[in-house]
Amino acid sequence: MVPTDHDDPGGTTMPTTAKKTTTKATTKATTKTAPRTAGSKSGFSAEERAAMKERAKEAKGAVGEQDLLDKIAEMPPEDRELAERLHQIVTAAAPHLEPSTWYGMPAYKRDGKAVAFFKPASKFKARYATFEFNDSAQLDDGDMWPIGYALTRLTPALEKEIAALVKRAAG
Repeated sequence: MVPTDHDDPGGTTMPTTAKKTTTKATTKATTKTAPRTAGSKSGFSAEERAAMKERAKEAKGAVGEQDLLDKIAEMPPEDRELAERLHQIVTAAAPHLEPSTWYGMPAYKRDGKAVAFFKPASKFKARYATFEFNDSAQLDDGDMWPIGYALTRLTPALEKEIAALVKRAAG
């Protein structure tokens, strides 16, 4: 660990990811990178690289509800069922949010910023899908609050809870 000049209030030195290396004539700082995955030069998984490419495409052109519906249609049945129902819940609870995609995932935006999004389990080969909120969501509640929820199935009680969260998040 290399000390930095970023000290916390208790006076201890905070760690940094940078390390200094010295060559004959010059001194330069290098940054440690994330461990590389097999076959990856960047340290990102194939799924992560695909999501970044989708985000770059989204940034170049207008995406809307049809793009969201197309992404949902491409999902495996378990994810598709959750995504279709979430789409109905979100659009009913907050019709002023714009259906779109964000990193290739179904998302709901306000002023061009994703407020909430559905991350299918298949996207990153996860055990479960999630419904998450970004910092543009108005869910602040004290010093800590949840921003993501694991989903395996939707019940009428969960649908009501999600609708209430979306209304609050959308403002």
